[in-house]
Amino acid sequence: MSKERKIIPIGPYHPLQEEPEFFRLIVEGEKVIDVDIEIGYNHRGIEKLSETKHWDQVTFLVERICGICSTSHPLAYVLAVEDLLGIKPPPRASFIRMIIAELERIHSHLLWLGLAGHFIGYNTVWMWAWKAREPVLDLFELITGNRNHYAMMKIGGVRRDIKEEDYSVIKKTIKELYPQLDLFKKAVRDDPVIHKRTKGVGVLTKQEAISYGVAGPTARASGLKIDVRRDEPYCLYEEIDWQVITTEKGDVYDKILVRVLEMYESCRIIEQCVDRLKPGPIEVEVREIPPGEGIGRAEAPRGEVFHYIRSDGTNQPVRHKVRAPSYMNVASNKFAVKGYSISDAAITLAAVDPCYCCTERAVAYNKNREKIFTGQDLIKLSQEKTKKLEAELK
Repeated sequence: MSKERKIIPIGPYHPLQEEPEFFRLIVEGEKVIDVDIEIGYNHRGIEKLSETKHWDQVTFLVERICGICSTSHPLAYVLAVEDLLGIKPPPRASFIRMIIAELERIHSHLLWLGLAGHFIGYNTVWMWAWKAREPVLDLFELITGNRNHYAMMKIGGVRRDIKEEDYSVIKKTIKELYPQLDLFKKAVRDDPVIHKRTKGVGVLTKQEAISYGVAGPTARASGLKIDVRRDEPYCLYEEIDWQVITTEKGDVYDKILVRVLEMYESCRIIEQCVDRLKPGPIEVEVREIPPGEGIGRAEAPRGEVFHYIRSDGTNQPVRHKVRAPSYMNVASNKFAVKGYSISDAAITLAAVDPCYCCTERAVAYNKNREKIFTGQDLIKLSQEKTKKLEAELK
């Protein structure tokens, strides 16, 4: 490395990051020339743990992959099992699922918006966002009993119904949220401080977005009109009137704008779902899980969540694979931070709304906890298990 080039570490522990991940910025003066990304600081062995749990217990396990996406993962998981079973939940259950999922999207986007304001020194936006987010969390508590980890999803439907007397409370809260969103939209579109710090910064071009396979608002801010809710409809999104929000420039500003405008669409979806809640069952009975495999896809606040499950006919999954959107989005920083200043790199890293605990999912010990596996050991074990499953299918 030349004398002119230096390394600036961000992470694995850094005030900008809520969770551990390591970004090694290679800089010349204040300009970022390259970045190395190291993941792997947050292994919890979720996929392997899933193979030791009953089918119903797995729902609660994957709910704890991420606090902010604590509906997206269990929703994708139950959709995967329902795909294996070839069943559909009752319409009322689907609308309840959609209400919870869209409230979570609003909750997540407001949380990120507040943090983004804090990162660029605009703490007024931070306080506004936290204030607007509280009524959304109150709705979660009203509907599910929890402000986080809502435990609503189950194979075949939902665990709890929404009381009819709560319909008006939900609609009133959503109606009162619109003026708050107008405030954020005006701030983002009119404030020169936000423009100076975010416009033309951390640009991810449309072609690079395709190359890296990014998802969610990160993709839509680069002009990719992709959204699982529209492209591969689940629940009953195809029966609801809403729009996929996209912009073209792919910079930090557009990533902010997409999330603000998406919250309007989430509010519209929730209002329509409440109006469509007709009396009826909230689940179909599921007694046994036969041999087979299934996939579930859901549009989390950060993008597509993908779950694959395989059953051998017992009461536990024989394989459970999880892919979260941050696994794809974080890698795009390899392109997006190059050529910008160190201060711009920090906000660019945060602009994809990374969730590192969603990204990590390796297991470190053997059954008797006698050996810590290396990365190569884990790859070898995975390959051996794949060959075994392929042999069983022949």
